[in-house]
Amino acid sequence: MQTVIHIKADKEVKKNAQKAAKDLGLTLSDVINAALRNFIRTREVIFSDIPQMTPELEKIVERAEEDIKQNRSISRYKSAKEFIKALNSP
Repeated sequence: MQTVIHIKADKEVKKNAQKAAKDLGLTLSDVINAALRNFIRTREVIFSDIPQMTPELEKIVERAEEDIKQNRSISRYKSAKEFIKALNSP
């Protein structure tokens, strides 16, 4: 038996969530039901204000770290002023 849950969500959040779900071949209902099942199973909801890197950002950081190791395309400045001066120079 199914039931309906009414929630309030920001219009943009709903739109973006629907698009993300669709990109994965899911409906927003599928995503919400999976989240509810996970809550039932684990009995936990995690709220955090600790920033976490996305997989895309992790890849960028990995490439940057590899560039640093290989001394590729790396400019080092001693201060922000020095960096800004370099940006403004021809």
